[in-house]
Amino acid sequence: MRIAIYPGTFDPVTNGHIHIAERASKLFDKVIIAVAKDNYKNNLFSLEERLQMVEESLQYLPNVEVDSFSGLLADYAVCKNAQALIRGLRAVSDFEYEMQLAAMNKRLNETLETVFLMTAGEYSFISSSMIKQVAVLGGCVKGLVPPIVEAGLKEKYRGTAKV
Repeated sequence: MRIAIYPGTFDPVTNGHIHIAERASKLFDKVIIAVAKDNYKNNLFSLEERLQMVEESLQYLPNVEVDSFSGLLADYAVCKNAQALIRGLRAVSDFEYEMQLAAMNKRLNETLETVFLMTAGEYSFISSSMIKQVAVLGGCVKGLVPPIVEAGLKEKYRGTAKV
């Protein structure tokens, strides 16, 4: 069985993430969306909220499962018998950082391959950080995030945003 892991903080999950997950699900027998517990970001949504949003957004893909992980991704991949990591690229500017991550993961686990997927042009400008910035300032993110995320942003920024 070909298993891939698509890791990230998904704070929040965007339609760009969904697009990459859909494409990865066609390439692999099983795709694990691995939501990072440990990260160095100041998350808006709790781990439980992020898991729920990702699960609801991808429930229509039968070979995609959602899980959380902590520690080294290379170690998690061994535990899950994964052969590949999925990484989405929005622009050339993403590539240098992603290449460094891929090289480190390869050094930590020489059997692990990284597969880069370019997101569709319509999502190339979307990042979770940008979505949060737009939402907190009252901008509309409809069509850029799944409905559950739109509702979650409205709740988080109630009274300040026009999500």
